Amino acid sequence: MITDNHAAVAKRLMVTSSPHIHSGLTTARVMWEVNIALIPLLAMAIYNFRFYALTVIFASIAGACIAEFAIQKFFFKIKPALADGSALLTGILLALCLPPTIPAWIAFTGGFVAIAFGKQAYGGLGQNIFNPAHIGRAILLASWPVYMTSWIKPGIDAVSTATPLAFLKDSLKDAGLLASLSESGKTAVEHTMLTLNISFSDMFLGMGLAGSIGETSKIAVLIGALFLFIRGHIRLYAPISMILTVFLGAYFIGNDLNFAIFHLLAGGLMIGAFFMVTDMVTSPMSRRGNVLFGIGCGIITLLIRLKGGYPEGVCYSILIMNAFVPLIDKMFAPPKFGTGGNK
Repeated sequence: MITDNHAAVAKRLMVTSSPHIHSGLTTARVMWEVNIALIPLLAMAIYNFRFYALTVIFASIAGACIAEFAIQKFFFKIKPALADGSALLTGILLALCLPPTIPAWIAFTGGFVAIAFGKQAYGGLGQNIFNPAHIGRAILLASWPVYMTSWIKPGIDAVSTATPLAFLKDSLKDAGLLASLSESGKTAVEHTMLTLNISFSDMFLGMGLAGSIGETSKIAVLIGALFLFIRGHIRLYAPISMILTVFLGAYFIGNDLNFAIFHLLAGGLMIGAFFMVTDMVTSPMSRRGNVLFGIGCGIITLLIRLKGGYPEGVCYSILIMNAFVPLIDKMFAPPKFGTGGNK
C-alpha cells in the first residue's frame, strides 16, 4: 500500500531532464532589460540628431517587428512572439548603428532583413549564428554604400562632415599632409581634432561629432553597460578584451598615446563591445573563450581601421568572430565528467 509519505519521497527522487533549478529569469525579461539599458543611447541620439534620429529609430524598429510577426505567423505558423522584446531590441541596435540621414525606407529594410536573414532564417531566437543587427547593417552597407557613409554634424541643420575615423584615415593616406604635419610638429590625430573642432571630452560625451546615431556618446554606452552588468546580463571578459586589444594595438602601432585614446573613443567600439560582443546567443560560453573572442574582435577591428577599405571595422570584426564561436566553444569545452583533465 502506497502512503502519502511514500508518494512524497518518490516525488523527491524523480529524475527529470535539466534544468533542475530555475532562477525565475526569462528570455523576455532579459530582452526588455537590455532595451531599458539602451535608453541613454536613444536619448543622446535624439538629443544630437533630433528628427533624423527619431525617423531612423522608428523605421528600423518597424521593419524588425513586421518581419518577426509576418515570418512567425505566415511561414512558421506559430504565434508571433513580439512581446518578448527581441525584435524590438534588434531594431533599436540596428538603428543605433545607422547614419542619421539615411532614408527611412532603407532603415526599414535593414530592420526587416536583420530579422529575416539574421534570426528567423536560422530558426528564430536562440538559433542564430551571427548578430542580427550587424547582419542588417552589413547588408545595407553592401547595398547602399553612399547612404551608409554620409554623415552630418549633430544639430538641427544637416551640415555634411566626416566622422573622426574617416577624417583620420584620409589624413594618414595623404603623404604630403603627413610631411607637412611632421615639419610643424603635429600628429594626424591633432590635425583631425583641430580641423573637426573636437576634443577627447567631446568624443566621450558625444557632443558635436558626426557618426552613427548611437555611437557618438560613450558615457551613454557605459551607463547602459553598467546597468546590464549589475543586472547580471553581461560578463566583461569579451568587452574588456576587445577594448584593450584595440587600445594597446593602436598604441604600439602609432607609438602615440593620443592615437590609442582616439581609437578607443572614436567610432562604434564601445557600443559594439558592450552590446554586440556580449550577445548571449552569438558569443562563447566559457570565460577563456570570451577573452579569445574579444581579442579576435579587437584585432580585426584595428586591421580594418588601419588597413581596410572602410574607416570602421567593428561590425565586420564581430560577424567574422561570430563564425568562430562554435570552434572556440569546442576548444574550451570542459571535460566529460569522470574523464579527468581540467579545461
